[in-house]
Amino acid sequence: MIETIFDSIIIGGGAAGLMCAIEAGKRGRTVLVIEHNEQIGKKILISGGGRCNFTNRNVSSENFISANPHFCKSALARFTPNDFLRLVENHNIAYHEKKLGQLFCNTSAKRIAEMLLKECNTFNVNILLNCEVEHISKSISFSVETNLGLFESETVVIASGGLSIPKIGASNFGYTIAKQFNVNIIEPKPALVPLLFSQEQMKTYNLLSGISLDAIVTCNEQSFREHILFTHRGLSGPAILQISSYWKNGDALSINLFPNEHIEDILWLNQQSKISLATLLAQYLPKRFIEIWCKQLPLSKPMYQLNEKELKMLSSFLSSWNITPVGTEGFEKAEVTRGGIDTNELSSKTMEAKKMRGLFFIGEIVDVTGWLGGYNFQWAWSSGFAAGHYV
Repeated sequence: MIETIFDSIIIGGGAAGLMCAIEAGKRGRTVLVIEHNEQIGKKILISGGGRCNFTNRNVSSENFISANPHFCKSALARFTPNDFLRLVENHNIAYHEKKLGQLFCNTSAKRIAEMLLKECNTFNVNILLNCEVEHISKSISFSVETNLGLFESETVVIASGGLSIPKIGASNFGYTIAKQFNVNIIEPKPALVPLLFSQEQMKTYNLLSGISLDAIVTCNEQSFREHILFTHRGLSGPAILQISSYWKNGDALSINLFPNEHIEDILWLNQQSKISLATLLAQYLPKRFIEIWCKQLPLSKPMYQLNEKELKMLSSFLSSWNITPVGTEGFEKAEVTRGGIDTNELSSKTMEAKKMRGLFFIGEIVDVTGWLGGYNFQWAWSSGFAAGHYV
């Protein structure tokens, strides 16, 4: 029968919560992980197309968005991608680097979840599944009321994640606890999320659904070079997901459709040619895209008939195509949540709330949001590691 009194109770059996539990267990602390789902690590299991992009070789504080850009530095320095790689290698999990420093399992994301579970078992971490927290209170110690009983602990760690992907159990639980203990919250917003076209834009571009292009996408002085993908509702793909974390309502995206070439040089080299603009561009971009895109231009004539002003306009348009999305696909399609627990409320060394001794917040619920490509998992490992040394 499970004990009811622990040194630490960790609410959330995801990446951050399990890492925190492991580190606390190593210190000989008695730990209970409470998970409301029927299994641990659901987000781990679906990540990276089922292979888990578990970290990135190139992690630095510049890959994270936060109201305080310095907050994440301490935790990231104390538990690095190489530290997590050592753990992966100790468990003989084969992995590979896909691109841009992104590291994936060769086989299945289940290997990462199994690894964390084995580590928890090694250090006598207790895990309760299908356990719903109903109330938390604090007097001398914390009392955590659940559907499976009442538990007490010196410390409580909120590792319940953000609002992204509600179909796997995301909820506002952590924010509710923060408000209860007077911990400030930066408004949560969807991040790493597809962007939506207006009705008028959809009429123009809906026939392009499924087309992918290599491009540089810029918004608010931030640029990403990756593929963009046209969907039946708007734009997605790695470059769009990345820039979505910087995009705000009303902002235009600037898209360079020729990231590898100087389009102005291409146009001038063909300025005397009888080739049509559409035929020329189709040598570099998908034909269906060019057919739709060129319909917007009053320039459907041979290249030699285009004057200098028209060539400059074309060059500008192709290297800086401006389009203004009307919104995002929301938390249902967002990979992570931007915003969350105000970092001014937490110790960057321990992740403990300054206003409530013994209460910690780690992982996605904190206002630290990583880029696409394993950065958010690294924040989970690093913040969980940090807190695990103090709970």
